[in-house]
Amino acid sequence: MRVLVVEDEQALADAVARGLRREGMAVDVAYDGETGHEKSTVTRYDVVVLDRDLPGMGGDELCAQIVTSGATTRVLMLTASGTLADKIDGLSRGADDYLAKPFDFPELVARCRALGRRATPAVPPMLVAGDVALDPSRRTVRRDERPVELTRKEFGVLEVLMSAGGAVVSSEELLERVWDENADPFTTTVRVTVMTLRKKLGDPGVIETVVGAGYRVPAAG
Repeated sequence: MRVLVVEDEQALADAVARGLRREGMAVDVAYDGETGHEKSTVTRYDVVVLDRDLPGMGGDELCAQIVTSGATTRVLMLTASGTLADKIDGLSRGADDYLAKPFDFPELVARCRALGRRATPAVPPMLVAGDVALDPSRRTVRRDERPVELTRKEFGVLEVLMSAGGAVVSSEELLERVWDENADPFTTTVRVTVMTLRKKLGDPGVIETVVGAGYRVPAAG
């Protein structure tokens, strides 16, 4: 999952970003609405965690910009006010979910994952290709019922490939979906990650290379 955290309290924004990264998500951060708007227009995010009370371009305005853009991005709105009226108002402005501060971090993670599953096309709760089964919520991979231990990036690459339903995914898209904005676009990290992932999954090979195009995992059946 690719997530954008838009929060003007820098310490909170950085803490949320660190926690989501530990959960295997690729996370970018913006400390104001204008920067959040700029990032959301150039990068396809699965979820935007959006503080409602931002200076300058407020959270309501940024939420409206995201919704009217036609993007499939889901918006989780954060606010210091958790009254029913505020929740209804926030949802009526286009937010997909609403969470009051202070919040429990496991709940934030669960809500982000739930919103990510509502992307278009929807991602099933369990991804299966041949004898490989990937559980996004438990972050586990099994091959022929044998657990496969993967790093966060290896897991992310496999999740994107298996979510593609047999379609080819380019190295550029993998870099965008699994790594954050600080990744070097000229790096070989995608190729190296795919290589180590193949070794851990073992034979017969699961990930196919499509020369000049990218990688694919054939769909089940």
